[in-house]
Amino acid sequence: MLKIVPSILAADFCRLGEDIDSAKEGDMLHFDVMDGDFVPNISFGIPVLRSVRAFTDMTLDVHLMIDDPVRYVELFAQAGADLISVHLEADTHQGIAGALDEMGRCGVKRAVALRPISAPEAILPYVDRLDMVLVMTVEPGFGGQKLIDSQLETVRRVRALLDKYNPGCDLEVDGGVTVQNAGRVKAAGANVLVAGSAIFGQKDRAAAIRALREA
Repeated sequence: MLKIVPSILAADFCRLGEDIDSAKEGDMLHFDVMDGDFVPNISFGIPVLRSVRAFTDMTLDVHLMIDDPVRYVELFAQAGADLISVHLEADTHQGIAGALDEMGRCGVKRAVALRPISAPEAILPYVDRLDMVLVMTVEPGFGGQKLIDSQLETVRRVRALLDKYNPGCDLEVDGGVTVQNAGRVKAAGANVLVAGSAIFGQKDRAAAIRALREA
C-alpha cells in the first residue's frame, strides 16, 4: 500500500500544530533532524518531537541526518519516535549495527538511509533486520530541492534487493517528490513517499495528499 508522509521541514513553525492538523490525511509525519555536521544545516530535535508527540497520534517517522546516531536513538525513542532511520554514511558498520540494536531495544521500527553517493548494496549487511530503507533522491540538508532522476535507478535496485532478502520491508523515498514525479517514484519500487513543499506549499494540504496518492 502506498503511504504519503508529510515532512514538517516545510511546515510553518509559527503554526506547526495547525499545519500538522491540515496534513493528518498523511500516513505518517516525517522529521528531518539535521546536526549541522553530517549535513550543512541545522533543523530541530528532541524538544520539537516531544511536543508533536503530545499533540498528535500520527506515526512519527524520524530521519536522523546526524553523525554517530547511536548516541541519540534512545532519546528520540523516548521523545515519541515510532520509526528511526540512520544514514549508513554517518558511522562505521559497527556503529550502524549498534544503532539498529538500540532501536530494537527501545521498541521502535528500524530503518537505514542512503545518500545519492551510496550504492544500493550498502544495505546488505543489515537488510534482514530492517523495517524500512530510505533512499534520498536529493543530497540531504535542505528542503525544496529537485529530485535527482538518476536516483530512481537506485530505488529500483534497492527494491530488487528487498524483494530478494526482505520482501516485507518498506522502501521510502525522500527528496523532491511532487505530483509530477510521484508516479515514476512509485513505479521504481517505492511505497512510502515523503513530501514537504508538495504538501505544505499548497493551501489545501488534504487535496495535495490525495493528489500524490493518485499520481
